[in-house]
Amino acid sequence: MPLEVPWLLASYFIGAIPTSYLLSRLFAGIDLRQHGSGNLGATNLYRVLGWRYAVPAAAVDIAKGFVPVVLFARQVSDSQLFALACGVAAIVGHVFSVFVRLKGGKGVATAAGVMLGLAPVALAVSALVWAALVRLTGYVSLGSITAAAVLPISVYALEDSSSPALLWIAAAIAAGVIVLHRHNIQRLLKGTENRFGRRAASTPHP
Repeated sequence: MPLEVPWLLASYFIGAIPTSYLLSRLFAGIDLRQHGSGNLGATNLYRVLGWRYAVPAAAVDIAKGFVPVVLFARQVSDSQLFALACGVAAIVGHVFSVFVRLKGGKGVATAAGVMLGLAPVALAVSALVWAALVRLTGYVSLGSITAAAVLPISVYALEDSSSPALLWIAAAIAAGVIVLHRHNIQRLLKGTENRFGRRAASTPHP
């Protein structure tokens, strides 16, 4: 077995840890998939249980992307390309977690962890865009979609040492985040999207 394979698998499995699901199960006795939007991400956890659960969940989800690119990848080589591969594996694990029947979160926080390890300046710009939009509009989904779209532009403009592969991965992350938010986009257009700070109804959205 090539040396890279165990670390790619490790990246997937650390990404697949269903943080929000575990916190909601262990501390509130609920299945988060049956509440709010039904999504296993920190935003839905916030709406259902509040910030005391959502903040640590988001921090762990970010770490799930950061650890593979900064620690796991370096066990094999200093190649940025392999670090990117580990990061992608972690994101895939988060979105398609084997522990919860391939139904995870939308990958925003884990993708942020990957970019924190590989392109921190570009990530900072996207984070500011996200924070500004959430503050101004109250829509986390709108902030996430726009921040994702800004990410590859920021990588291209600000990360002078980045490889073409990093730019392509940033573009792929942006596309993936937007696709995973397609139902949110529909609700935004209809004016039915939940705003940040409001508790969601218990019937999950698709």
